[in-house]
Amino acid sequence: MQLYNLTAHELNKLTREKKTCSVEIIKSIYERIEKLDKRINSYITLTKELALKEAEDIDKKINKGEKTSPLAGIPIAIKDVISTKEIKTTCGSKILSNYTPIYDATVIEKLKKENTVILGKTNMDEFAMGSSNENSAYGACRNPWNTETIPGGSSGGSAACIASDLAIMALGSDTGGSIRQPASMCGVVGLKPTYGRVSRYGLVAFASSLDQIGPITKDVEDSAILLNVISGHDEMDSTSVNENVPDYTKYLINNVKKLKAGIPKEYFVEGIDKEVEKAVLNGIETLKKLGAEITEVSLPHTEYAVATYYIVAPAEASSNLARYDGVHYGYRTKTDISSIVDMYEKTRDEGFGDEVKRRIMLGTYALSSGYYEAYYLKALKARTLIKNDFDKAFENCDVLITPVCPTPAFKIGENVSDPLKMYLSDIFTIPVNLAGLPAVSIPCGFSKDGLPIGLQIIGKPFDEGTILQTAYTFEQNTDYHFKKPKM
Repeated sequence: MQLYNLTAHELNKLTREKKTCSVEIIKSIYERIEKLDKRINSYITLTKELALKEAEDIDKKINKGEKTSPLAGIPIAIKDVISTKEIKTTCGSKILSNYTPIYDATVIEKLKKENTVILGKTNMDEFAMGSSNENSAYGACRNPWNTETIPGGSSGGSAACIASDLAIMALGSDTGGSIRQPASMCGVVGLKPTYGRVSRYGLVAFASSLDQIGPITKDVEDSAILLNVISGHDEMDSTSVNENVPDYTKYLINNVKKLKAGIPKEYFVEGIDKEVEKAVLNGIETLKKLGAEITEVSLPHTEYAVATYYIVAPAEASSNLARYDGVHYGYRTKTDISSIVDMYEKTRDEGFGDEVKRRIMLGTYALSSGYYEAYYLKALKARTLIKNDFDKAFENCDVLITPVCPTPAFKIGENVSDPLKMYLSDIFTIPVNLAGLPAVSIPCGFSKDGLPIGLQIIGKPFDEGTILQTAYTFEQNTDYHFKKPKM
């Protein structure tokens, strides 16, 4: 039995039965990381010494018979955009290459209270800006199903390390699909909670009205367990919603009878890969056979989602990234400077990658005098129309079922010179963020080349329970989540 192959709930059972211990689990994972991660590049920073010490302490608690949580001693990987006290947090950028936070994000505090063990910080597109993990200052992460292809982004490192058993569970962040898209491309489960369900305090901001932290796991049950821990109101986050948090594990029921599932016709259009379309339609048919009621719905403003997102998100990024100036913290240019303005310019030119610069310029332009009403204000109005479409669809449906990505994972370097084509890879995930809804990606098939394909289940605001029950039922009646890449 290889411990790294197991899920969190399986390992928790073994540790409670004293058939293994946290130290053995952590050692098993790090041995695998040392063997394989040179090929995958899923981690930026590893914390082996600290992790083993924490595992020893947890084993002592268990041996003494002290009550422990379901995540006690379970190793977790953290996307490198989430603040971790005394552990380097780079956001995949040169400009934060020397930054070590003095505080933990709220989600990290919650994990530590549960005695979860942090393995390290995972690779990502710089400042979460990207759909392929090729924009990292620390090199591209690779898809374990085919190392010539991308793992998706921006949480590519988190998804890749779960798919290749280099972690048991992981946290990612999702601004326009950055949990669901890499989860789909790596064949794992990725859940984006409702905006406001999970605290953003300590999440380094990209687009503050869109960002949301969520779990990436090997199966749906682990997602429910992890979501239980990280959810809840937080006074440190003004966008956190004081909404009751149910026990999500109670939604792990193998039953979709009487469930009403809407299929948006705008998500099955010309341009979607035929293999993706076939896998998703087969997934819908599976849910229908299990008793779900399938109906077609319309989200008429879907065609404006990408354009809306690429005005709203860069505008917010332009504001959020203004703090990286070489003065407050982070990288500062080493070249000769003639003035403080010169220092700002050289620091940002050297510290930021091309994609980050591109989005800052787009956002600054959209917010500038004379263009604010023409672009940003119109985008906000379009965002409202997109949200209204979902509200109307949910009047007659419990969930919506769609593809996650229009294609399986593409080759590294294939779309780097074509930003627009790269942006369109998030066409099915972006509307969910604009509307602030919860959604999950689960494996539903494979391309002829053996690359995973994901099914997206979208829910009503704060109804993560229903999408978890739908995903769990699908998972219990299929075997896609058992398949592993040949490493």
